[in-house]
Amino acid sequence: MQLLNTLVRSFFLSQHKRLTTLLEKQCETQEMLFKQLIRHCNKTLIGKSYGTTSNMSVEQFRQAMPIHDYPSLMPYVERIIRGESNILWDKPIKWMAKSSGTTSAKSKYIPVSSDALYKNNYAAASDELIVYSHLFPDTQMFGGKSVALGGSFHTMEQNSNVRCGDVSAILLANMPSLGDILKAPRREILLMQDWNQKLELMASETYRENVTTISGVPSWMLLVLKRVMEIAGKSNILEVWPNLEVYFHGGVAFAPYREEFKQIIPKDNFTYLNTYNASEGFFGFQDTTESDDMLLLCDHGVFYEFIPMDDIGNAADSQSVLLQDVKLGQTYALVITTMAGLWRYKIGDTIEFTSLNPYRFKITGRTSHYINVFGEELIVDNADKALEEACRATHAILTDYTAAPVYMDAHDHACHEWAIEFSQQPDNLELFTNILDQSLKQLNSDYEAKRTDDLLLKRPLVHVLPQGTFLKWLASRNKLGGQHKVPRLQNDRKIITEILTTA
Repeated sequence: MQLLNTLVRSFFLSQHKRLTTLLEKQCETQEMLFKQLIRHCNKTLIGKSYGTTSNMSVEQFRQAMPIHDYPSLMPYVERIIRGESNILWDKPIKWMAKSSGTTSAKSKYIPVSSDALYKNNYAAASDELIVYSHLFPDTQMFGGKSVALGGSFHTMEQNSNVRCGDVSAILLANMPSLGDILKAPRREILLMQDWNQKLELMASETYRENVTTISGVPSWMLLVLKRVMEIAGKSNILEVWPNLEVYFHGGVAFAPYREEFKQIIPKDNFTYLNTYNASEGFFGFQDTTESDDMLLLCDHGVFYEFIPMDDIGNAADSQSVLLQDVKLGQTYALVITTMAGLWRYKIGDTIEFTSLNPYRFKITGRTSHYINVFGEELIVDNADKALEEACRATHAILTDYTAAPVYMDAHDHACHEWAIEFSQQPDNLELFTNILDQSLKQLNSDYEAKRTDDLLLKRPLVHVLPQGTFLKWLASRNKLGGQHKVPRLQNDRKIITEILTTA
């Protein structure tokens, strides 16, 4: 494996100059990519419906094509599932990525084309390894195995020749054979539907391997690592996998899980790298060790637009801005046009740019995952940072959480109710709650204003849940597995009521 590591590492290092050149021309790259994409649009049903042409400008395209959300795109998706061609993309759509559907019981199906797989997902993953090899030129990661959390395939809700699965399952199914050499456990285990059986087999088949890399959603990866340690009879994962050197994480903010990973991986110079790979595409990865902000991928089959959050929900044609017009410190809803036929699609994530040269960003939350019942405009980024501070001060280690409003009634003021699961509970819950509240005030002036003198919002109400509560709730919704996440913030009480009842 040492020879393989040397060969693979040398190849990736040789490709870094190309990436450096691209970073100098991110806006120009986006313009060239748009010209490629638009040539496909007028060959599709959606393009003909809105009068697109193969030589139209970006501005003409934005005037002709409205911004879509999933409900407006769904009729086109249903026609693809029924077997019709050239609906959203002018090449065959053989796969649908089934979203986790954490905010609704109804499934969402995202079209996946071969172009999207190879020119977006695999190309981005390859470039992430190029950057990693440049950051760590002495890496030995290619001499060992990678443990990645894979999803599974699903039964389509109607008869169709289109196959359906979590995006990670689709990527695994189409992965080149060389990937099997570098991954553990076997592909068929990674694609299993039964999460509990998959967990056991992943742990039992990997604890004797030379694992150098892990990747996946933090909450689910913790379950895998803990089970590996139990089977091996070890107190930390480095006693099992001494050559483990990097964790590529994504899906949710890493901050709430950082302390628990530090306990499981007790290595000061261990590398954690942030990744933004969603059902709709691979959009960014961390390219520096100085912060966990991510580089926007501009040459990977996705054309971007950005809607300032102040405009969200005002009108169907909310004014978007292009990459060259974004500003630091502004929260934007992400709008994408892809090689799978997602034309001006608002995916529901919000980001904030932290650098404009090159363009780097952080994910701040979801357009639908926030609390704004009383004008407090609390977003997930605020919640994650405040919880991290409260955990640090009270020596707590958080597993998962969700929060929702308690509505004002005739007898009492309103407040936010938090349901939190810890692997290590706070030394003092009263202090934890106070620090959570004070941190939210410091992070969010709207929240602070509503909390002033308890005039509108009271102090947060915090429930400590028994360990395993969120897993039980996910299991009750048939959502066990690495693609599914607990929704963080909600404007209604449906989810928190279900979770508190489960506890």
